[in-house]
Amino acid sequence: MVDLALLVLRLVLGVIFVAHGAQKLFGSFGGPGLKGTAGFFEQLGIRPAYPMAVVVGAIEFFGGILAALGFLMPVVAVGLIAVMIGAILTVHLRHGFFAQSGGYEFNLALIGIALALLLAGAGSYSLDAALGLFW
Repeated sequence: MVDLALLVLRLVLGVIFVAHGAQKLFGSFGGPGLKGTAGFFEQLGIRPAYPMAVVVGAIEFFGGILAALGFLMPVVAVGLIAVMIGAILTVHLRHGFFAQSGGYEFNLALIGIALALLLAGAGSYSLDAALGLFW
């Protein structure tokens, strides 16, 4: 049952991050695309804005795919946690806890899922297990 639970966590985390990364990279799902994301990063004082938009979008998009597959899970989890900490510090912290007011509640939940997967591993139903990687 634990391996099934880890699969569910990976799939949920993966879908969320693929969607958010696609918004940033490709403008999918009503997202801003790279140009819009870079503009937003510029407003936040994140420089160089365009390369950082590419990096963050790629970590989210490809990290989401890898999380869903359970491939390189410790590396992926650290990357996703880092992106969420960055989002909290640059955008959400000043709005308080609750997501309805722009707070960090959702980001914290994603960090919790990624941290659980970092600590527990990807589980038996993963590429990491099939390839004998990690734990």
